[in-house]
Amino acid sequence: MSEAKPSRSPASYASSDDFRRVFHDEADSLYRLAFFLTADHEKAQQCFVSGIEDSVNVRAVFKDWAHSWARRTIIQNAVRAINPRPMEEYAPASFDGGRTTLAGEQVETAAVLRLEPFERFVYVMSVLERYSDLDCSVILGCARRDVIAARIRGLQQIEMQSTFALVAG
Repeated sequence: MSEAKPSRSPASYASSDDFRRVFHDEADSLYRLAFFLTADHEKAQQCFVSGIEDSVNVRAVFKDWAHSWARRTIIQNAVRAINPRPMEEYAPASFDGGRTTLAGEQVETAAVLRLEPFERFVYVMSVLERYSDLDCSVILGCARRDVIAARIRGLQQIEMQSTFALVAG
C-alpha cells in the first residue's frame, strides 16, 4: 500500500497580495538589507522595488516561504546591481580614523558599509542573514573557500573598526 502525498492547494502558494504584505510589513528591514548590501541609497531603492516586482510576479512559492523569498530577491537584485567579486589581493578599506563619533548601532552599520563589496555581501548574507557558506557561494558565483575567507576578513575588519571607534570615542 502506498502512502498518499499531501497535495498543495492553490491556497498554499503565496499570492501577489501576500508578497505585497511582506514588503509593506517588513519595509524597513528589507530596505536595510538592500542598503547594507549596496552601501548606496539609490541602488538600495532600486533593489527594493525590483524585489517587489520579482516577488509578485513569481509563480508557485509556498506561502510559508514568502518572507524568505522576499529577502532572497533583495539579495539577488543587489548581487546583479553590484556584482561583488572576490579580490585576489586583499587591501583593507580605509576608514576615517575616528573623526566621526558614532554610537552603538551606528558604529556597526558604518563598519559594515566600509567593507569591500564582496566582504560586505558575505558578511551580510552569512552573519546577518545566516545563509550557509554553500548558499553564499552559489548566489555569489564563487568558491566556498572565498566565502569563508571573506567572512573572516569582514569580521576582523568590523572588530578593528568597532574597537577603534570605542577607543577614539
